[in-house]
Amino acid sequence: MLLTRSNKVLGIASISKGGISGTVTDVRIVLQYAVKVNASGIILCHNHPSGNVQPSESDIGITRKIKESGNVMDIQLLDHLIIVPEWSYYSMGDKGII
Repeated sequence: MLLTRSNKVLGIASISKGGISGTVTDVRIVLQYAVKVNASGIILCHNHPSGNVQPSESDIGITRKIKESGNVMDIQLLDHLIIVPEWSYYSMGDKGII
């Protein structure tokens, strides 16, 4: 989700569609979308079809990379949500990972 400074939604972009066991997330593509619409903030979201709401080390690593890269460009990563089929979610922002 791409946001203005006052958190108005500028748009939603689908970055990657994975297979059964994973997907690839390119930091440059994430930030490219944000730069193109002059976003000041972003919220990431992805699903875990397995139902396990806990972030993997890979999830945490890419989140930190995107946050650090966004900081250089003054694009704030506000949250990274993991959603599961059981109508549950995990917020890295709420858990202090971001």
